Amino acid sequence: MKTKLTHPIFKIVSEAASEMNIPAYVIGGWVRDLLLNRPCKDIDIAAIGSGIELAELTAKKLGSHYHVNVYKNFGTAQIVYEDYDIEFVGARKESYRLESRKPIVENGTLEDDQNRRDFTINALAISLSKDNYGELLDPFNGIKDMEARILRTPLDPDITFSDDPLRMMRAIRFAAQLNYTIDPKSLESIKKNKDRIKIISKERITDEINKIILSPVPSIGFKLLFDTGLLHIIFSKMVLLYGVENRNGKSHKDNFYHTLEVLDNICKTTTDLWLRWAAILHDIAKPQTKRFEPDHGWTFHGHEDKGSRMVPQIFAELKLPLNEKMKYVQKLVLLHLRPIVLAKSEVTDSAVRRLLFEAGDDIDDLMKLCEADITSKNEYKVQKYLKNFELVRHKLKEIEEKDNIRNWQPPISGEDIMKTFNIPAGRQVGIIKNAIREAILDGLIKNEYDEAYHFMINEAEKIGLKNN
Repeated sequence: MKTKLTHPIFKIVSEAASEMNIPAYVIGGWVRDLLLNRPCKDIDIAAIGSGIELAELTAKKLGSHYHVNVYKNFGTAQIVYEDYDIEFVGARKESYRLESRKPIVENGTLEDDQNRRDFTINALAISLSKDNYGELLDPFNGIKDMEARILRTPLDPDITFSDDPLRMMRAIRFAAQLNYTIDPKSLESIKKNKDRIKIISKERITDEINKIILSPVPSIGFKLLFDTGLLHIIFSKMVLLYGVENRNGKSHKDNFYHTLEVLDNICKTTTDLWLRWAAILHDIAKPQTKRFEPDHGWTFHGHEDKGSRMVPQIFAELKLPLNEKMKYVQKLVLLHLRPIVLAKSEVTDSAVRRLLFEAGDDIDDLMKLCEADITSKNEYKVQKYLKNFELVRHKLKEIEEKDNIRNWQPPISGEDIMKTFNIPAGRQVGIIKNAIREAILDGLIKNEYDEAYHFMINEAEKIGLKNN
């Protein structure tokens, strides 16, 4: 079978390989995505010889401004061409020690290189040699597996997954990204070898988790992680959400599957990784806050506050960034019930002002999260909530236009208070500043300097301060 390689880089690599008198192939993910009509910017070139030398000659043909990054320890080289990341490697065969995922590498044939690939759909290769340029080589029936939408390992899955346990995560990630089924033998092997994932670094595991989260329907991946037992090892706090408890005929919903519904829902409105993480973590503290009250049934009071305080620890454990991304997720977890409470009751200007003040520029994302959180099977209930959320959105817009509260700073600063009353920084300044803020948020005074100033004078008198 011949394939059409339209990008000019392949002709240039072909010419370089011909000059070196070695066969070369484009192999792996780029070939898979070409056949699936998916965009891919990562190109792997396998040379039956020195991949580094082939990269250097290719760069020379491209022009003097193209630089080769050489990784001698791995026997690989990389060129960035236009917006493509091209990696060159000599075809190789690998063997592994039980305690490590770092292989013992030897030079090999194309067949050896295809044998070491993770899945049949990633073992496809296209020849770049002049005598059979464009010919597709498919030794493991990867095309048939694509047509059947199945993920299968080229060799015995126990060997494939034990050799490199990250492949178990990759299998689940591809299943989520492509909506493929993992073949039964490979799935059983993941369950059997799940504990091998412990030798993989947290960073690499989390990279795969993030790719699952960014897939079109992430619940596919998380259900597989749960069913294989991998989730219990890599993110046990999420597993604690699983299950339903029944007492006195009253039960609560399964918060694990509810979380996955919320995650899938929010994926319809955003591709933002951190907003999707907020969906995953919005109810993370429900297991710790679960109580049964005879008069009310199951409650989870304070789960939003406790969940928000759990976010830094979870981010640290998963090696996620401990920066403004983490604070953003924390804020959304903390506030995720607020619009829902507003939607259940009469929407007051004061409550909306407070929500705008606390959410700031993240108010739109918070509203998306809250709408995604409606997972009731009762269609009437869903429509009622959505209608109420529209009212909340309208009120948010109205109050923002009128009072300009989003990312608001009170018109009287702490320095203004200290200067007016000739007092140092301390408790008294805080009391007056908080009183001004609360008065504006409650609508007692306008968000402007003159009204705030007069209010400040009155509040100061209450605690014995006079204007100098």
